[in-house]
Amino acid sequence: MAPKESEQSPAEAAPAPAERSIPEEARRLLRELAAEWEDVAGCGREPEVVPLKGAMTNEVYQARWPTGGEEREPRTVLVRVYGEGVELFFDREDEVRTFECMSRHGHGPRLLGRFPNGRVEEFIHARTLSAADLRDPEILAIIASKLREFHKLDMPGPKSVLIWKRLRNWLKTAKNLCSSDEAKEFCLDSMEEEITALENEFSGERECIGFCHNDLQYGNIMIDEETKLLTIIDYEYASFNPVAYDIANHFCEMAADYHSEKPHVLDYTKYPDTDERKQFVQTYLSSSGEESDAEEVENLIKSIEKYTLASHLVWGLWGIISEHVNDIDFDYKEYARQRFEQYWLKKTTILTAQTAE
Repeated sequence: MAPKESEQSPAEAAPAPAERSIPEEARRLLRELAAEWEDVAGCGREPEVVPLKGAMTNEVYQARWPTGGEEREPRTVLVRVYGEGVELFFDREDEVRTFECMSRHGHGPRLLGRFPNGRVEEFIHARTLSAADLRDPEILAIIASKLREFHKLDMPGPKSVLIWKRLRNWLKTAKNLCSSDEAKEFCLDSMEEEITALENEFSGERECIGFCHNDLQYGNIMIDEETKLLTIIDYEYASFNPVAYDIANHFCEMAADYHSEKPHVLDYTKYPDTDERKQFVQTYLSSSGEESDAEEVENLIKSIEKYTLASHLVWGLWGIISEHVNDIDFDYKEYARQRFEQYWLKKTTILTAQTAE
């Protein structure tokens, strides 16, 4: 989940409140960058800084400088100020290494500089997807093909599956932060058993492991309207995992609209239906030019459905932890409650149906 910012959408920017202004170290870095740009140097080096809406993990800003003349586009960069408590979810240095590697391979924005609690990135001039875009068959087909390409990236670091270790680590963190009443409310004392049982569901199965984004919600996908090329951004939670998990997580994100009046509220009637899931998987498997038979398509769909249960547990625990460490205006606890509700609601149906088959 990690609902984030519509990063590259200037129309959604608004004047920054004083309490949300960027750190002085960030301003210093922006001045240093501006000094190196000929089109900015003669126009003053203090940029206009505006926040971008929807940030749930970090505070994200657009910084722009006039470049002289009304006809010329302003010079624009993205400033990312890391959120409180993110070290509980991932290792920031690992995330930066992933970011830099992706940049070198032509994926995502370039890293322009770092300051103690954040960084400055290239601003991608493309449109961030909306929740409605995920209902567009043409865009879904492009996402399926792009995700297949992403999963095949040869990234450095261990190629081992992270999902189960992450679940257990986050469960431990959630228990440490929660009151006994909260732990009881969310059934945390029995959650280890749920994680183990779910992991055992996949034992003995041949799984395709790839480099997964693990947070492919609409705000982390950008599209060039002219070329229809997609860029997947924000790799904070990325790791090697079963590709079925990454697709399952993407399907679950179709229930969300993080730019609505109640961004924490999920609508699972928007979860893709049987035909939509089948079309996505067929496009995904055939996008690299390889032939896929009906059995392969069906097996991947079954794995995806089981991994939706893991996605609910992951983001349910994320919501509980975030409620205690993040002061961004978002109802993390209610979000967590909805994810756990879906887990308990769907668990028996999904696992029983697949056992029967």
